[in-house]
Amino acid sequence: MRVLMFGWEFPPHIAGGLGTACYGLTKGLMKHEVEVIFVVPKAYGDEDQSAVRLVNASDIVVDPNDTEFKGLWDRIKYMEISSNIIPYVSSEEFEDMKIREELNKHRDEQHVLSRKYEFSGKYGPRLLEEVSRYALIGSALAAKENFDIIHAHDWLTYPAGIAAKNVSKKPLIVHIHATEFDRSGENVNPDIYAIEKRGMEEADCVISVSNFTRNICIEKYHIDPNKIITVHNAIEPANNIESQMAERHIDDKIVTFLGRITFQKGPEYFVEAARKVLDRYPNVRFVMAGSGDMQQKMIRRVAKLKMGTKFHFTGFLKGNEVEKLLAMTDVFVMPSVSEPFGIVPLEAIRSNVPVVISKQSGVSEVLKHAIKVDFWDVNALADAIYGLLAYPKLPEVATREGKSEVENLKWENAALKVKQVYEKALKLSFN
Repeated sequence: MRVLMFGWEFPPHIAGGLGTACYGLTKGLMKHEVEVIFVVPKAYGDEDQSAVRLVNASDIVVDPNDTEFKGLWDRIKYMEISSNIIPYVSSEEFEDMKIREELNKHRDEQHVLSRKYEFSGKYGPRLLEEVSRYALIGSALAAKENFDIIHAHDWLTYPAGIAAKNVSKKPLIVHIHATEFDRSGENVNPDIYAIEKRGMEEADCVISVSNFTRNICIEKYHIDPNKIITVHNAIEPANNIESQMAERHIDDKIVTFLGRITFQKGPEYFVEAARKVLDRYPNVRFVMAGSGDMQQKMIRRVAKLKMGTKFHFTGFLKGNEVEKLLAMTDVFVMPSVSEPFGIVPLEAIRSNVPVVISKQSGVSEVLKHAIKVDFWDVNALADAIYGLLAYPKLPEVATREGKSEVENLKWENAALKVKQVYEKALKLSFN
């Protein structure tokens, strides 16, 4: 079986969990004899292609005079959006964006329809322009590649997936890693909502990363429950975790928040709980690792709560830096307001760190022994952190049981379920 797969990022060039999940899934699919042609806007040349054939969309030339592309362009709605709509990007990075004037639309359209187009590979101000061009690339690849099924990851690639389906008539799978409701709460951007909804409607099958996300697709997007299949994310096997032990240089315990400092991740609840824990257990440091539009607000709140000497902001961390931080951590906390899945708690448990997670997360469905609290319940969150710090037996049990659960969450197993979704879609297309 051969799959034409559309994604927006691929390790090591990633901005969040989406690229990590795509990488793990493709490696798992290879073990089940599924060949993947993985398309990214921009390839850098240092990606691991042992499990995929990576296609650099920036290398694809299209003929703007081709009637096929002109017809496709007429079906693509080109949009200007100035709000924070992109996964893994803070609104600070979009605050200078403005809706382009009508005069600029013609210029941008001509650029998108040029024969050669260089994608930035980023979540930047040209994003919607790049999404439009990416859809044209999807059409071009579908016309020349030999494949059995199309798989599109998250809303940025849905137009490309739909375009490929229109050309090839092959089944389309859309993979929901997050929705606009996760990113924006109830203040959804209607244009992004429309792209997500159309992607799910055009798909032959929909894969959600959790039942939490599946329910959002049913209740908010009104998608037929029979076409949505949940396949939980997984995690790569541990690589010499013991060797990652880092020198702490302090005697205090360490409690870590690791993720984007945005509304979705609930950083304010972590800060408020920290103050309550410090009032009872002073020998502890709190670390907030990441960046985002709420970072300055959190810094000011920490200062107001007089925790400056006990609270540390690291900024965005990459691969090895994340592993070193987790190796020093005594308790990991993920108080997300809305989390489709959440791979970082699995990484923490893999590093022998007990975790506290919100009930409003997909990963809570697979971690039966993690401590779970409602994201808004700061008192319960503080109690959970305090218990893991003050009573040694509690983290010992939580870590032991948690590691057993994590070891069973293999990408090979998730990939088998995805392959079964492919087979279901192919069967439906033949009927």
